[in-house]
Amino acid sequence: MRLAVIGVGLIGGSFALALKAAKAVEHVVGVGRNSANLELARTRGIIDAVAADPASAARHADLVLVAAPVGQYARIFSALMSTKAVITDGGSTKRDVVATARKALGANLARFVPGHPIAGAERSGAAAADAELFRGRRVVLTPLKETSAEAASVVEEAWKQCGARVSRMDPAEHDAVLATVSHLPHLLAFALVHEVARRANSAELFSFAAGGFRDFTRIASSHPEMWRDICVANRDRVLDEVRRFSAKLDQVKALLERPAELEKLFAEAREARDKWIQSS
Repeated sequence: MRLAVIGVGLIGGSFALALKAAKAVEHVVGVGRNSANLELARTRGIIDAVAADPASAARHADLVLVAAPVGQYARIFSALMSTKAVITDGGSTKRDVVATARKALGANLARFVPGHPIAGAERSGAAAADAELFRGRRVVLTPLKETSAEAASVVEEAWKQCGARVSRMDPAEHDAVLATVSHLPHLLAFALVHEVARRANSAELFSFAAGGFRDFTRIASSHPEMWRDICVANRDRVLDEVRRFSAKLDQVKALLERPAELEKLFAEAREARDKWIQSS
């Protein structure tokens, strides 16, 4: 199989490396806005060639992975409307991606299989790519009624070759679920670091920050453009979660006057997290 990767970063680069390791692809073409990153990808053996644009990359490909920030999808999909390849993506939102694909891909919509590998990290770029990133991790596909069974099968098999566990969801359900367990946590991490950084004594505060602060804010090192696009694209669901969390903070604030109830909340939270960790 010949693969084109549009956006050779953590997700796109890891997808290419994993398929190469599985001997499922024989040639990978990469496209991106950063020439130094593409050269690094070629040096690392992630890609075999660099194309000037998405249309050129897809010309001889069997499968195209769009792994750019979702704000770029309209331009990319328009360039792919004539390709004969199966198209999938790695975007963290799906309703906006589906709407963009319907407008831009035309008759090629049948070849499009929306997807989301739930296996990100705070690192980005070709330097972060890892052939083992998806092993044992979940990948969600959200095929459309127009998606051909053959295209869906190609994409599902590719992710399985990467070692991923593939499941299917409705795009709206996907966006609601990910707003809770991914988009809100990133928003909170960015906000907390930004708040501390803007204080007059920020240097002192950071000097005393230890494991708890580091663990909680790890994801604030994620790609700012990508997360801007995600939060804007899924703003209605994210706003719902912000309102819910604001109400939870009000509840916790009130419990500061009732230590026994505060401890009960902490104990219930610990039990829930421990149960989740043990089952994952």
